[in-house]
Amino acid sequence: MVRQERAIRTRQALLRVAAETFAREGYACASLPAISDAAGVGRGALHFHSSSKGALAEAVVAEAGARLDLILQRARHGEDRPALRLLAEATHALVEGITADAVVRAGFRLDVDVTRKGGTGLWKRWEAWVRGVLAEAERSGEPPPGLSRSALAAVVVAATAGFETLAARDPK
Repeated sequence: MVRQERAIRTRQALLRVAAETFAREGYACASLPAISDAAGVGRGALHFHSSSKGALAEAVVAEAGARLDLILQRARHGEDRPALRLLAEATHALVEGITADAVVRAGFRLDVDVTRKGGTGLWKRWEAWVRGVLAEAERSGEPPPGLSRSALAAVVVAATAGFETLAARDPK
């Protein structure tokens, strides 16, 4: 049991440090030796937990996806709020996650990093959720007439992306 607990702690340390590194430096500039050194983990343990930089990035993105799901689930809790208020609260929670949580910030940054193969769809998941909430708002007559759901979705997603970009520069 002690080995399993140590393996869990090692994996968590690697994910945290990798996320901080990917969020700060991007995928291309991040190095496995620097990540393992910063995590206080030997190269052997690093390779036991992750076979490559790409696999480590995918693990960070998967964790970011789980945290995005949690943010969206919390936003949906007690859905007696108007849809636009729900959207505002979820957007605020995601921006807070991006600025305060290196895993979330790194996941969204890695999602659009052109030096990596294949996107993970975090931005697409967020955009689909936003569009769904805006469809609910439209059905309930919330948005003022003449307000385009597509335009509003684009603004919300672009604003969130802007906050992600700013957080990458200065996460504080």
